[in-house]
Amino acid sequence: MKKIIIYTDGGSRGNPGKAAIGVVFCNENEQIIKKFGEYLGDNLTNNDAEYKAIIFALKKFKAVFGKAIAETSDVEIRADSELVVKQLNGEYRLTDPKIQQFFIEIWNLKFDFQSVKFKHIPREKNKEADKLVNEALDAEGSNQTLI
Repeated sequence: MKKIIIYTDGGSRGNPGKAAIGVVFCNENEQIIKKFGEYLGDNLTNNDAEYKAIIFALKKFKAVFGKAIAETSDVEIRADSELVVKQLNGEYRLTDPKIQQFFIEIWNLKFDFQSVKFKHIPREKNKEADKLVNEALDAEGSNQTLI
């Protein structure tokens, strides 16, 4: 069984506006394994981007490391969006139908892993993922995969 820490961030310039995500995979010692930044497109909110970052992270983990490793991994997703983390942890209600769909997709993706936990962190502790969001927005549309 492995513990994997995944830092996620999503942002939009304008709300809604042009949006991107940043995802950083780390081992249990918080050493970076892989990182990704991706431009999502226009007319998305910050919350859309935050959820899409988590969905991307779970799908990408399985694609990169395989189903067998995913099934034996404890994943801790760290995000600086208190709203999203509290929604995913069942502390806040989901009233927006689009957000409900994101929640359902994440709920279903969780079954591919030993465990998935969501933890809120301060923005200062999410600098690498935030940097990837901004790089993807600056590149505006040219997908980036780093490391």
